[in-house]
Amino acid sequence: MTLRILRHQPLPAGAFAAYWSPMSLIREGFDNAESFIAAHPEVRCVDLLLPDMNGILRGKRVEIGELRQVYDKGLLLPGSMFALDALGGTVQATRLGFDEGDADRPCLPVPGSLHPCPWLGPEVAQLQVQMFEHDGSPFFGDPRHLLGRMVERLRARGLNPVVAVELEFYFVDRQRTPEGHAQPPPSPLTGRREHRTQINSMIDLDSVSHILREIVDTCRAQDVPGGTALAEYGPSQWEVNLRHVADAQVACDHAVRLKRIVKGVALRHGVEATFMAKPYRDMAGSGTHVHVSLVGPEGRNAFASDGSTDNPLLRRAVAGLLASMAGSMAVFAPNANSYRRLRPEAYVPLHPTWAYNNRGVAVRVPFSGAADRRIEHRVAGADVNPYLFTAAVLAGMLYGIEDSLEPPPPLEGNAYTQTLDAEPLPIDWAEAIRRFESSAVMRRYFGDRFVDHYATLKRGELEDFGSYVSPLEYAWYLAPL
Repeated sequence: MTLRILRHQPLPAGAFAAYWSPMSLIREGFDNAESFIAAHPEVRCVDLLLPDMNGILRGKRVEIGELRQVYDKGLLLPGSMFALDALGGTVQATRLGFDEGDADRPCLPVPGSLHPCPWLGPEVAQLQVQMFEHDGSPFFGDPRHLLGRMVERLRARGLNPVVAVELEFYFVDRQRTPEGHAQPPPSPLTGRREHRTQINSMIDLDSVSHILREIVDTCRAQDVPGGTALAEYGPSQWEVNLRHVADAQVACDHAVRLKRIVKGVALRHGVEATFMAKPYRDMAGSGTHVHVSLVGPEGRNAFASDGSTDNPLLRRAVAGLLASMAGSMAVFAPNANSYRRLRPEAYVPLHPTWAYNNRGVAVRVPFSGAADRRIEHRVAGADVNPYLFTAAVLAGMLYGIEDSLEPPPPLEGNAYTQTLDAEPLPIDWAEAIRRFESSAVMRRYFGDRFVDHYATLKRGELEDFGSYVSPLEYAWYLAPL
């Protein structure tokens, strides 16, 4: 872990007013693309990227001469892009497949997302898109639009979320074990596979410094505000922190770009990077943490206070996060492997708890100066869709603020030993889906259509996953009793 202080400087006069336009609906003209093409004449093709419900990048590659048409008319992709399971199969029960003829919808460029892809060579660039209906309205199933709705609801109250994302991941050997499992890559320094745990190890950092250096350089080329990188608990496990920005959608765009950068650069160096929540049974899982503060119309942090947790707005936001957490777990833990990460005393919260400067709780108020007060949400795995995760966090904060909720007293000490009698978060996938589907808070903020769609999609993936017979079942149960 590492400490990041988010410095909130007053915004220029009138800057807050610029936040009020719905960013997800801004149409970027081709002028910016022309400037990019002029600055990068070597680019011959562009990868058009659409993150699906699981955060997996879908899309297609087009020649540079086709880019104007994408800006003018959009890239046509079927709405079933947001009905795909982890294997890319359409969950037909969502009714976005055959029931509507796998109908196409236009996907338009996300402003400011055209960037080079250095790990793919100088001829390749990338551009993120988002899906709309043919009448120009946002497609209900695109999580980027859902996040935009949460942002606009906060802005209507004179509050703008400032967001930073931090991501954990593993480097793994491209060669699997004889059983098909992941394994740590050999160290470039020693040639050995490490299976130890060394948090913040500088020796481990030295062993992959060339990869991390290229990741940082590539982040700079793609305008991703990368911050610190450090060794985490597991063998060849790492964390990269993104600096805060005053647009929640853009913060998540950065997270999506960072994931692609990490994977692409790792492959260039002969290893794979995985954002799987729990790649090893006996090693630490990988998480995603989101830091959020709220800036008022005058450009100052609305969570600022002299005491650590005595700001009324902060307390209400925390209370809403705690009250909505169980119903949001299907978002925070989106697949079967996600739930293997949820284990006691593994820096993974198992109860809706909060505290000041305590990493054992679900909602942490980090140590900071009075003007830099913020909330850190610590529940989600590295496999989470960052747009959905942040949307659920903002929805919980809205719930607490709009209903003037009050949290319980903050915990002190070991959060795992103080919550044995408290109701735990759902750590079973089926139960988490059920709680999400029945959550009044999720329906209030995400809307019935999205909640029903997401629950149907995840239930379909759960049923498909459960139908497979695993190698472990053969090892345990095949022999006659």
